[in-house]
Amino acid sequence: MRPTEIRDLFDRDLREHARPDGPGVRVERAGPLVRQVGGPDDWNGVVWSDPRLDAEGADAAIAAQVAHWGALGHEEFEWKLYSHDGPADLGERLRAAGFVPEAAETLLVAPVEALAPVRGAEPPEGIDLLPVTDAAGVDLMVLAHERAFGTDAGRLRHQVLTRLERAPDEVVALVAMAGGEPVSSARMELYPGTDFCGLWGGGTVAAWRGRGLYRTLVAHRARIAADKGFRFLQVDASAMSAPILVRLGFTALATTTPYVYRAGR
Repeated sequence: MRPTEIRDLFDRDLREHARPDGPGVRVERAGPLVRQVGGPDDWNGVVWSDPRLDAEGADAAIAAQVAHWGALGHEEFEWKLYSHDGPADLGERLRAAGFVPEAAETLLVAPVEALAPVRGAEPPEGIDLLPVTDAAGVDLMVLAHERAFGTDAGRLRHQVLTRLERAPDEVVALVAMAGGEPVSSARMELYPGTDFCGLWGGGTVAAWRGRGLYRTLVAHRARIAADKGFRFLQVDASAMSAPILVRLGFTALATTTPYVYRAGR
């Protein structure tokens, strides 16, 4: 498949016909948009907009979403904007309505079969990869995440715990241990009924970067995706991760920018 065909498949299966990304949340069609709505610790936001959305329709849709989440009492939600979404000035319209853009990421996709050479990668010496299956494992995963990124991972804890308890077949979570300490973690979201799995959260503490841990975590998840019959791996990659993934065989399809609305800002 050509990259544009894969992107169209991604837009159709994971955006226009999005499924809830975890138990306790719902996906709604709201006129020209598709949004996910959950509790305050879930991801809330717009995942897709109709390609035919014009300037007048965009302004009305933006206002409707601000009103919707305000009525629910949510302090913030996100509009996930892709570089090929229309109208061309949608980002400017979101900013004018009070949304603030965060760092852009690159949408990268790789056919699982193209990652066959990578799937043989083994952990660096001194590293044990542990599957995360319970609350104790989630705590280790969260600690590695917080040490790697320097941010609070309370929301991540809630999301992974909920998924493991209610839909364990739809998530793969891993933590890399060095001498009893968590030094890296990552997860994979499985999207039943589609060709895609999503790679999320790969992060390594500073002292262990540059030793192949990120590659190992990608390889381990790629093996699982292949065994389960999925065709593509998808990543919203940071500027740090994107070059590594391209070297491993991923192709850039678009950029995606989270536009965040916070009440009262």
